[in-house]
Amino acid sequence: MCERLREMIFTGELPAGARLSVPALAERLEVSRSPVRDAVLRLVQERLASEEPRRGAVVAHVGAAELVAIYEVREVLEGLAARLAVENAGRRLVRALQEALDDHEAATRTADLAASTEADLRFHRLIREACGNAEVVRLLDDVQTQVRLAMRTTTVTSGPRQALDDHRAILTAIDAGDATAAEQAARAHIFRLRALLQQQAEVGV
Repeated sequence: MCERLREMIFTGELPAGARLSVPALAERLEVSRSPVRDAVLRLVQERLASEEPRRGAVVAHVGAAELVAIYEVREVLEGLAARLAVENAGRRLVRALQEALDDHEAATRTADLAASTEADLRFHRLIREACGNAEVVRLLDDVQTQVRLAMRTTTVTSGPRQALDDHRAILTAIDAGDATAAEQAARAHIFRLRALLQQQAEVGV
């Protein structure tokens, strides 16, 4: 049930500020209230929802300034994950990353935004899952959740082609077994988007 509500948030079916009324959601999804209540509590714990006075739980909103702060953390963590992935993973990771990159490029050529986003997320997920550090994975999973939520309320992007070039640089470094270059490439990738987000925050979007 939590996964169902999570996807409804990520797809915009439940937009930012929408009330997560347990009775209403249970009726809408044709399930009992108990699993819905547990799922809403879980969403609050994940910061996908927040409790508001007299309204109860509502879908959370991630503003531009908050997202900049998240990306400051993400830049460091993604760099660390890339470094550790080089030190802990083998050729299987390189093959999986290449497949994700190929899918990302194909989706970009056909302007398939959903497929492009999925391939982009998969590329980063493969690296963090290969890093061998459960705490880094946990922290980046939480960061990624907030980023996906923010994608519903911001249009800032470094551009699909730029993202592909950045991913190629990361993959090249991992393929070469260069942990330092992999960390630098991963951090540069996140820094690029953080700079754009900072510009958006400054103009008050």
